[in-house]
Amino acid sequence: MATITWPRTAVHRVSVERDLPVPMPDGVTLLADRYTPVGAVRPPTILIRSPYGRRGVFGMTFGRGFARRGFQVVMQSCRGGFGSGGLLDPLGHEHEDGLATLAWLRSRPWYGGSLAMHGPSYLGYTQWAIAPFAGPDLKAMSTSVTASQFRDAAYVGGAFALESSLMWSTLTALMDRPFGGTAALLAPRRTRRAALSGRPPGEMDVLSAGRGMPFFQDLLAHHADPAAYWGRRDFSASVGEVEAAVTMVGGWYDVFLPWQVQDYLRMRAAGRRPQLTIGPWYHADARHGRVANAEALAWFRAHLLGDPSGLREQPVRLYVTGADEWRDHPDWPVPGMREQRWHLRPGFGLSPDAPSGAASGPDRFRYDPAHPTPSLGGPVLLGDSGPRDNRRLEARRDVLVYTGPALRRDTEMIGPVSADLYVRSGTGHADVVVRVCDVHPSGASYNVCEGVRRLAPGDPVAGSDGIRRVRVDLWPIGHRFRRGHRIRLHVAGGAYPRIARNLGTGEPLGTGRTMVATDHEVFHDSSHPSAIVLPLVPS
Repeated sequence: MATITWPRTAVHRVSVERDLPVPMPDGVTLLADRYTPVGAVRPPTILIRSPYGRRGVFGMTFGRGFARRGFQVVMQSCRGGFGSGGLLDPLGHEHEDGLATLAWLRSRPWYGGSLAMHGPSYLGYTQWAIAPFAGPDLKAMSTSVTASQFRDAAYVGGAFALESSLMWSTLTALMDRPFGGTAALLAPRRTRRAALSGRPPGEMDVLSAGRGMPFFQDLLAHHADPAAYWGRRDFSASVGEVEAAVTMVGGWYDVFLPWQVQDYLRMRAAGRRPQLTIGPWYHADARHGRVANAEALAWFRAHLLGDPSGLREQPVRLYVTGADEWRDHPDWPVPGMREQRWHLRPGFGLSPDAPSGAASGPDRFRYDPAHPTPSLGGPVLLGDSGPRDNRRLEARRDVLVYTGPALRRDTEMIGPVSADLYVRSGTGHADVVVRVCDVHPSGASYNVCEGVRRLAPGDPVAGSDGIRRVRVDLWPIGHRFRRGHRIRLHVAGGAYPRIARNLGTGEPLGTGRTMVATDHEVFHDSSHPSAIVLPLVPS
């Protein structure tokens, strides 16, 4: 595939109007900057709403970048930051504030009646918050490393994404201080230090940011019953109603990828034709930004200016890791993909062959929340989430490691991944962490994808023998396991500090202190055929 570049377009000089006041229905005023290509008369508008400011890199990349190519760009600071009034209530006002901003846009004499929206992460969420309700002048959207709801990324598999949640809360708390940009760069280090302090999560916000953070406390308080808090912050149910043309860019190692793919599937189920690109990127990876901007420009030219010359033929473009190749497909999941079960076997083997013959005993490990099983790599909001050699983790006694035979041919897995495990735990409260690794001939074992499922008493219901059948959804993959490599599976009880430790007691997430070690058993006989379900794509 050719390198993705900016389409060739005329370059304009740009004028900028700063600090335009945008009134909200409750009397709060938000501020926006408007970038205009000099000489253009009421060109299409790109709206970008951000909690991270509207100047600096954002202004240069989004504002001037798109205005130089013939669009006018309105960059607005979300409520409670960078000059905009009100108090920051993350995710809580983006629907009402976004619709009020659209009404203001339509009242401007320079608005030409043709609109697009653009931006990654939180900036993508602000698009989903209003897109189903925006009206027919919204022609196109470009979203990247984002989703229509962040609830499931905060409570991944029912556990709590401690490190990412604390990082983002700390980042936003530090940005509004003097020299906030420099202070925000320290958020990952401060977060990790707080997360590894051993204190209950409810005390970590002060350790990380130097003060209490209401959003982080809200996440903790609503962990057990998220519906009340997230009802007005979740726009996934209306994704299929979006009539605008949507392009999505994601990364295999991004924290939001599973739910971004769900948004794609919701649009497809509603008969829409979104475009999806997934590359070898993590959330804070600058490389996906360059691709997202290039694809957005081609997308906007096609859907707002009637110039489809920059569009690709196939709507789905995937980078296959391990093969280091881009592939184009007509849809996701890719045609021809079939589920292949790789079964856990006695002696810590892994095989497509189902267990048979004499019954084998379960494998056992003990998870101790006082010394939680760590993680090496895996999706996190800030920092490098790319693959890492997991051999040091595999040497721990609280990680079960199942390894398949050396592959006789290159084997490509592209699509959703899940684990179907039969487990028994000593307490009703436990986490099941599952990870797939690619073992190289050298012995290095690199993580490809992972997932977690938090168990509570009765969920799922255990049989009379106490064994529960547990489904764990992992991150989707697009990966080639090369000839001579091996497929490896981890089963563990934690991934700290990415996932908050399970205390084993059911005490509240934010304040619990009592810790109980939990004994886990994983079964893999013919009556309990535990397996990892991989998406095999024929050569």
